[in-house]
Amino acid sequence: MGTDLSRGRVDQKKSDSSIPAVKRSEENMTNRRYAGRILMIRNKSLGKRLLAAGIMLIFSMSGCGTDNKIELTGNGIGSDGIEAAATVDSAEVAAAGETASDVTGGDAASTGTAEDTNKTALTPAPAPRQELTTADRMADRTKVKGIYVTGPKAGSTGMENLIGLVDETELNAMVIDVKNDEGNVTFRLTNEEITQNIPVLDQISEMQAGVRYIRDIQALMQELKDHNIYTIARIVCFKDPILAAARPELALTKPDGKPVTDANGLAWVNPYRQEVWEYLTELAEMAADLGFDEIQYDYVRFPVGSDANAADYGVDMDAYPKRQAIQDFLAYAGDRLHEKGCVVTADVFGTIIGSETDVQTVGQDYTALGQTVDAISPMVYPSHYANGVFGLKVPDANPYETVLAAMQGSVEELQEISEAERAVVRPWLQAFTATWVPGHISYNGTQIREQIQAVYDAGYEEWILWNATNRYSAEGLLGADEVEDNEDN
Repeated sequence: MGTDLSRGRVDQKKSDSSIPAVKRSEENMTNRRYAGRILMIRNKSLGKRLLAAGIMLIFSMSGCGTDNKIELTGNGIGSDGIEAAATVDSAEVAAAGETASDVTGGDAASTGTAEDTNKTALTPAPAPRQELTTADRMADRTKVKGIYVTGPKAGSTGMENLIGLVDETELNAMVIDVKNDEGNVTFRLTNEEITQNIPVLDQISEMQAGVRYIRDIQALMQELKDHNIYTIARIVCFKDPILAAARPELALTKPDGKPVTDANGLAWVNPYRQEVWEYLTELAEMAADLGFDEIQYDYVRFPVGSDANAADYGVDMDAYPKRQAIQDFLAYAGDRLHEKGCVVTADVFGTIIGSETDVQTVGQDYTALGQTVDAISPMVYPSHYANGVFGLKVPDANPYETVLAAMQGSVEELQEISEAERAVVRPWLQAFTATWVPGHISYNGTQIREQIQAVYDAGYEEWILWNATNRYSAEGLLGADEVEDNEDN
């Protein structure tokens, strides 16, 4: 399409000392599916990536919406005198390699005569592990109709208004910032406050990355569950000024040694670095333990611009291209999170659909990622397409036509992937007015409904609305009673 990627999420999406090394025993590392294949940075090709294989059978024992809890210790007051942010929804994680039924064979193992005890007790062969497909993991999950919510909004009284909006309309999900564009985790919690150790909390504390936007994360999660709201944890990936400052060796730097930043001065970290992958994965595991139903990675791409092009990534990028690094990270994180029964989704530029130039620039290969993650969310905001794209003089002024064309492109790109392994497509839609676009129009309920209809007409069922300031209304949305009537019919 040749669109200008630097326009991505302008205004709306801008909202778009060291950490101790992660210590794991050799035994634990050998139990990882990536044992012996950890993708550390090397100046040579890594060859084909090792795709995650197999799923832990005991989903009920960990993460993603379980009702087990990690209890707060003491009176809930941390060493800094701040009231504890939350108890944490979690589960006792099964040890690596354990199965649900590690038992000996029958009555002979515990009862019987002396003669019986001299006989070899027969142990039933364990059932083979069943590998779940993407379709299996997504089959019983909510068909998302969601809105984006910032940390500050989630921790304010205004959250009650958004919960009410979801109750009264067809909305059923919220994408909530867990780590935002500034690298901040949107709540504070320490290992001193809970009975089970979560290693990444120590890293967050040492970097001072936790901001107490959400005062009581457990109470919030419980309230959302009480309202049957599907919860998605948004984790911004490679734009992270806090991590870049705390671990300068992980920062992406220009030839002069200064960090690569976005237009707002926010620094990026190197998407090739395994240490960054590990941090992002542990953050996601923490969110799963808190009770989030799903993990959504945003800014899961390379930066754009001349500084980014001149940066030293520490690898032979011809042998190990950007698109492979992004795919490898998401496969790595997905493998770990699937063990918790959690699904992994990724936000991508809508402009990568049908544009090899844009794929090479940001490292997001739509077809490849469509068979790597469980759900993929292209940002098909009409304002983000250059004038003339799709044969439209001003795409922003044609919300239905723009979204329909983009979604039809998605159908075409993913059609060769089997349904069993094909990601659910869940686009981001525009719920804001792009005043910076020449020829723009105001976006209200009519324009929002046109985009939603375009999603349906392209054959998809899910969508999420984006407004950086979280200003949403019922205008353009079906009422909850209308949804029930449609389902009855």
